[in-house]
Amino acid sequence: MTQAAPLRVGIVAGESSGDQLGAALIGALRERVPELQCFGVAGPKMIAAGCEAWAAAEELAVMGLTEVLAHLPRLLRLRASLTARFLASHPDVFVGIDAPEFNLGLAMRLHARGLRTVQYVSPQVWAWRQGRARNIGHACDLVLCLLPFETAFYSSHGVPAAFVGHPLADQIPLEVDRPGARAALGLAATATVVALLPGSRVGEVERLGADFLRAAAWLAERRPDIEFIAPMATARAREVFESKQAEVPAAPRVLLIEGHAQQALAACDAAIVASGTATLEALLSRRPMVVAYRLGALTAFLLRRLRLVKVPYFSQPNLLVGRLLVPELLQEQVSGAALGEALLGRLSDTAYLRQLDEEFRKVHETLRGGAAARAAEAILALLRAPLAREARR
Repeated sequence: MTQAAPLRVGIVAGESSGDQLGAALIGALRERVPELQCFGVAGPKMIAAGCEAWAAAEELAVMGLTEVLAHLPRLLRLRASLTARFLASHPDVFVGIDAPEFNLGLAMRLHARGLRTVQYVSPQVWAWRQGRARNIGHACDLVLCLLPFETAFYSSHGVPAAFVGHPLADQIPLEVDRPGARAALGLAATATVVALLPGSRVGEVERLGADFLRAAAWLAERRPDIEFIAPMATARAREVFESKQAEVPAAPRVLLIEGHAQQALAACDAAIVASGTATLEALLSRRPMVVAYRLGALTAFLLRRLRLVKVPYFSQPNLLVGRLLVPELLQEQVSGAALGEALLGRLSDTAYLRQLDEEFRKVHETLRGGAAARAAEAILALLRAPLAREARR
């Protein structure tokens, strides 16, 4: 009896959030197909799960329309190299995890050469530049969506898509252990704690770090009892944040920790958060928050001038709830006073906090349900099915 050939999966994951998704997906695939080989662009968690790393996931941690230009030559060289290596190794399927501007171009090239291609995490095409949906359909055999409303958008454009839920909703319990998190971080059980999460990318910390510290100073002046904690995604992000502390001499003491964002959110009473995955983590921890977002000036100008944004909110909590439940501050709206004032008014509003807790729990239950397993099953189902590319062209 001959042994079945191993399942060979090419993967490209962008930055830390993609690394988490990729590691969970690899684990779920290996449970179903023990003879699994994975290779591509990986972070430390994917490498630990058994993925051969051709390049590091952090190489794709670039955001913005204009900010990417400085990195474009390097990224184009990397994509060309990966295209050649994937075509030479010919995996059974290519899975691009997040990083859509990089991965969709790569998927298009691989797809044209006969490889099955999957995009895991939909780009926010429903929010801006909706015309990209057709190109996504030409590049990918399947889009795996983390959010429930995304599949209807793809269906309207004839693009195969499946809602798999969000792995963070499986990872974070419905009832987080606040006393345990506080004890682990050395925080008093009775303290009022505000978490500062200025972003996982260095560029985000550069743009938001000082204003988050000014917000801490504003809050501390009015509530001296508040304690502050800031989980740093990387050592480099910590260096940048510490440099921002020097710019804000009035800032109170902030407990800096390496990683452990989920633990910090479990421990805190409220958070000031850069728009992104951390806002979903705050939602799943059922914490009140203020969300801030600041792109480079030219990128922001282009988005507004060309009217590319098509949704009323930019933060995931408000998009998922369907209304403005948490304050959002964008570009020039972001200041220490504005952030502090938006948060302080909600710290003691018991009716608001009760409503937020109920709404966030509903979202958590919707997103929960074995996302990595669903994603693995969808990929394996794709591999069993005949190709249906011509129907979408």
